[in-house]
Amino acid sequence: MILFKLNTVLPKLNMKRKKFMVFAMISCFVYEINRGVRRNLDSLSFAWEQRELGSITSSYSGGTPTAGKAEYYDGDIPFIRSGEINEEKTELFLSELGYKNSSAAMVEKGDILYALYGATSGEVSISKLKGAINQAILAIKPNEGYDSEFLMQWLRNQKDNIISTYLQGGQGNLSGTIVKSLKVDITTYDEQQAIGAYFRNLDNLITLHQRESTYFTGGFYAE
Repeated sequence: MILFKLNTVLPKLNMKRKKFMVFAMISCFVYEINRGVRRNLDSLSFAWEQRELGSITSSYSGGTPTAGKAEYYDGDIPFIRSGEINEEKTELFLSELGYKNSSAAMVEKGDILYALYGATSGEVSISKLKGAINQAILAIKPNEGYDSEFLMQWLRNQKDNIISTYLQGGQGNLSGTIVKSLKVDITTYDEQQAIGAYFRNLDNLITLHQRESTYFTGGFYAE
C-alpha cells in the first residue's frame, strides 16, 4: 500500500509537511475516482420503483457444527461469523466432516452478508472470501438484473431505520423473514452499478484515511 512505502519515498520532512503531502496524494486519488464516476452519475435518469428484497434476491442462513467435536474444526473451510463479515480472514475453520454434519452453508466471494443477531444486527458487507456461514448471518444473492454493491449500500444506509423499526431498544435479533420483506428503492441495472461503484469508492476513501491515520499515530513517524 502506497502509504506504508512513504518512509522510503519522502525526504526527512517535519510531521506537518509529511501530512500535507499524504493528504495531497489522497486528494488526487479521490479526484480521479470521482471524475469518472460522477460523469456517469450525471447522465443517469434515476427512475425509481419499490421491490421487496425477497422478490429480487435469493437468501439463506447457515448453522454451527457441534462445538464439542474437535474433528469438526481446524480444517480448510473459513467459518464466517457475524463479527467477521467485513474481514478477509476468519478465526475459525471447519473440516469437511464438520461442514457436512451441520447446517453451515457456503457463500462465495461477492455475496452480500447480513448480520441478524445481537450486537452486530443490521451490519452488512460484501463477502471478501469463500467460506461457510452460521445461523447469525443471512447470505443474499441478487437475481439477474440487480447489483450486489447497490443492494448492500442500500441495506447499510437503512440500518438505523431497520433497527429502530424491528428491534426493541436496539436489542434482539432480526430474521430472514424481516430482511426479505424490506422494500428497496430500485432503479435500472446500469444506474444501480453506477451508484454502487460511487459508494464503493467512498468506502475505499474512508479506508485509505483510516490507514493514513494509523500510519501517523502508530509510530511510523514518531518524533
